[in-house]
Amino acid sequence: MAQVPQTFFDALAVRTWCSLALRALGRAREDIDAINVYPVADGDTGTNLYLTLESAATAVEAVFAGYETGRAEPSLGDAARAMAHGALIGARGNSGTILAQLLRGMAQVLAEAGEDSAAARADGPALGLALRRAADSARQAVAHPVEGTVLTVASAAADAAEGAGDDCRRVARAAYEGARAALAATPDQLGVLRRAGVVDAGGRGLVTVLGALVEAVTGEAVRETRGSAEGASGAGSAGARAAGRDTEPACPGEAEGDRDGTGGPAFEVIYLLEADDTAVARLRTRLDALGDSLVVVGGDGLWNVHVHVDDAGAAVEAGVEAGRPYRIRITHFGHGEPHPVRERPSGAPVQRAVVAVVPGEGLAGLYGEAGATTVLARPGEPPASGELVQAVRRAHAHEVVLLPNDAELRHTAAVAAEQARTEGVRVALIPTRSAVQGIAALAVHEPRRRFDEDVVQMTAAAGATRYAEVVVAERQSWTTAGICQAGDVLGLIDGDVAVIGTDVTATARTVLDRMLQSGGELVTLVVGDEAPETVAAHLEARVRESYLAVDTVVYHGGRQGALLLIGVE
Repeated sequence: MAQVPQTFFDALAVRTWCSLALRALGRAREDIDAINVYPVADGDTGTNLYLTLESAATAVEAVFAGYETGRAEPSLGDAARAMAHGALIGARGNSGTILAQLLRGMAQVLAEAGEDSAAARADGPALGLALRRAADSARQAVAHPVEGTVLTVASAAADAAEGAGDDCRRVARAAYEGARAALAATPDQLGVLRRAGVVDAGGRGLVTVLGALVEAVTGEAVRETRGSAEGASGAGSAGARAAGRDTEPACPGEAEGDRDGTGGPAFEVIYLLEADDTAVARLRTRLDALGDSLVVVGGDGLWNVHVHVDDAGAAVEAGVEAGRPYRIRITHFGHGEPHPVRERPSGAPVQRAVVAVVPGEGLAGLYGEAGATTVLARPGEPPASGELVQAVRRAHAHEVVLLPNDAELRHTAAVAAEQARTEGVRVALIPTRSAVQGIAALAVHEPRRRFDEDVVQMTAAAGATRYAEVVVAERQSWTTAGICQAGDVLGLIDGDVAVIGTDVTATARTVLDRMLQSGGELVTLVVGDEAPETVAAHLEARVRESYLAVDTVVYHGGRQGALLLIGVE
């Protein structure tokens, strides 16, 4: 793509910038990965920045493609919002999440400057204001900002851009040079960087992105910045070797204290979250208590959540309580040694088992066929913690994954897990709220994986599954969907009454449509004995005719209390 020097910033400049930044990060990715020493050693800052920017660039290209059939072009507001949204939904890791917020902050100002037409554009002061908004909003998104990181580099870029003039070229160059100077100084602010002889990896990536901004508005490429601490111009891998470590990449970490890349929380948890501002404020407090490297970016009902924790399930559970988490990604940092899987001699304990609470005989058979030890929860008769402990003992395993499959049973299951631990069994409690979430977790269970990794995958699968049930109201009562009468058919989604109807099949169809409005790949139907015989076939046909590429699987739950359980993965 040819670069044309210009004194203003418009939609084409956004497109050009994203394309050039993606190309530049592609060249620098391995160097950035190699110098990433803060705060956790897991080596993907450059890769995460690249993938985040790739998502932003793809979104911008999609906007331009939508205008190809006519003569009109997208406005600066269109392009800027697409860039920000693409980065938000595609953000990877700590560094990518912060980059997404930087781009979102810029987009807010650029969209205001170029809202209406393709002719609208931003001048130098507006570009400088966008850089200031970016730096400030990114700092606010990080729970505990630390100097010597990408946040410091972003602030320095914004400071340098202020008063640089009316010409976008001058503003971009000033921001780039300010960022380069700040990057070179990061080892003086963080001891872990100084000891390793490298600059901050996230800051290095931001300098690369700002270099692409200069090229987008001037048509002239900037000199490549590399990763050592000597003026930010030496080879990053050489700096890492000089520090006495290999060049294995380390984790993106720009949010927390000065650690040496060892120890710390075991998991990185990232997910998109649909929630309101009040719920997100509570979520920040909850996650801050659970772990570190907390970054929550976004707004207008859509957020990207990133945190490092030891209890990945609790982090996902917090998201479920705040709103609707999806695209859940959980990464194990690899601290500690793997637990070996022992072969099972005849009659000897197995290494790992799954213990699950199920609401009906049909599901008990399904779970049992998948190798789980089950505890039957009859309608109105929830199991006590002692029953769960007995089930753990019956499993004869050194390691047990416990699936309560009911929000009301979480405390009971926690008590049972603690009791089993005192008997020498390693127990992980996954807070499944429905049997369909348990089915999703069981589907990815792999006993030959390390225990922590298996629990992570099962937790992610359960957390990515929305659940619903169709029941008959026993009495008149107030619900979140209005007043229901005894005998009404209720459709509950994620535990709340969402639909009140008179016909089981029609209510189930409405519930399923609502669940699939936000997407899905697999629908699980668990049909109870008292449900109409045709309800499953009707819902299967509905999915087949109205939702392309969505699969359906049907199970018979027996006497399970609910007429129908629905899961959407």
